[in-house]
Amino acid sequence: MMRQTTKTALAVALLCGGLGQVAEASTLKIQLRADIRSINPGVNRDANTDGVVVQMVEGLVAYGEDALPKPLLAEKVEISPDGKSYTFTLRQGVKFHNGAALTAADVLWSWNRYMDPKTDWRCLSEFDGRGQVKVEKISAPNDKTVVFELDKPSALFLSALARTDCAMTGILHKDSIKADGSFDKPIGTGPFKFAEWKRGEYIKLERFADYASLPGKIDGLTGAKKPLVDEVRFLVIPDNATAKAALLKGDIDVVPDIANTDIAELKKNDKVKTSVVTSMGLVGLIIQTRDPLLQNVKLRQAMAAAIDAKELVATITDGIGTPNNSIVPALSAYYGPVQKQGWKYDPAAAKKLLAEAGYKGEKIVMLANKRYPESFDAAVVAQQMLQAIGLNVEIEVLEWATQLDRYSKGNYQIQAFPYSGRMDPALSYEFDDRPEGQAAAQALGQSGGAGAARQVDGRERQGRAPEDLRRAAQALHRRSADGDAL
Repeated sequence: MMRQTTKTALAVALLCGGLGQVAEASTLKIQLRADIRSINPGVNRDANTDGVVVQMVEGLVAYGEDALPKPLLAEKVEISPDGKSYTFTLRQGVKFHNGAALTAADVLWSWNRYMDPKTDWRCLSEFDGRGQVKVEKISAPNDKTVVFELDKPSALFLSALARTDCAMTGILHKDSIKADGSFDKPIGTGPFKFAEWKRGEYIKLERFADYASLPGKIDGLTGAKKPLVDEVRFLVIPDNATAKAALLKGDIDVVPDIANTDIAELKKNDKVKTSVVTSMGLVGLIIQTRDPLLQNVKLRQAMAAAIDAKELVATITDGIGTPNNSIVPALSAYYGPVQKQGWKYDPAAAKKLLAEAGYKGEKIVMLANKRYPESFDAAVVAQQMLQAIGLNVEIEVLEWATQLDRYSKGNYQIQAFPYSGRMDPALSYEFDDRPEGQAAAQALGQSGGAGAARQVDGRERQGRAPEDLRRAAQALHRRSADGDAL
């Protein structure tokens, strides 16, 4: 697998007149580049969908600003000495959007629904034994206590629960389901409640007046979250130029992902506030190593040597982004000197490797989509670089849903593919589906992850020291650099 990342995500063009006025407005209007896929948490989802759903539902734990899982609906989490039992004590005074009080029975009901294959939950395989761990039993000794029992210790258990692509394993009230068993709407505990979804046009959320916020300050997806507006309306505006025009006219308040080429202009506009932030997401150029042609290691090495990562990232981000072709995000505490090495750009070596691979001009198809502009732009620039060494690469543009399906089935040769952030470095290695990659992820997950050195309540817990984990991640990175993952 070869991947190029754009470290800097462009997020946010905010409001006319400053943040304070948005906070005081009755309705906050936010652009969505595409419609959401569903309102069913963690089901038929993508990152676009997750960003809306997590405003309505919350889990026992959530990621803090430091990318560690922290209590949200849980007041505290206690881990048994053997690392196989997690006891969650629920917070008092938390209510669902229908006014019902949160109890341990709701956690059990939600978990059992997620674990039912008919639900088609995105993260079922993370907890049923196919992934890092198997939840063998869940029980509720009383209304405020929930106990999860695992088949083996897993430093990734809390991180997996908190994942946004799992919808934070959001706890729902059973009235979220219709009498016939089909999903109705998310009745969660989040700061906003579902109001209306007009497909292809907008999603409307309303402020939940009885939201039970944590004390203190906002901390990522946990902490003191408070609904500051009466209504949030996510407007589906696929075209960047249209969204920009609407922002400048005051018809919308937030454009979460403005075009790189517009940043300089918008920074000069005193009615618009811009913010450029770094994210853990990435755009990867991924290669299907089971493809009859691309299973040739030398061919893949030639592709890696043909990619000028600095030029690629500078081109698609107008110089704002920083290249990172490690599988570990640059923001991670486990991103070190080995990850910084990257692949060496060497077109002469690439042509030599291509000849050694016996390549005879066979067509190679790279999949891309235009929903995520940086992903498509990366495909175009990479195509040019690969063609420059003699590779016959064509781009096939797909609808995002189709590309996602092809990715899930492994039905591709190369893709320019956007990934949402993986907070724990061990979770990054799920991208690598080779046996050695999965073995490394398993080892990291069992021994410890980014949160392995501490319990959620701050006490020490079992697990290897961070430096040991960093070395383990670097060892796998070195094997990838030697060609195993290319």
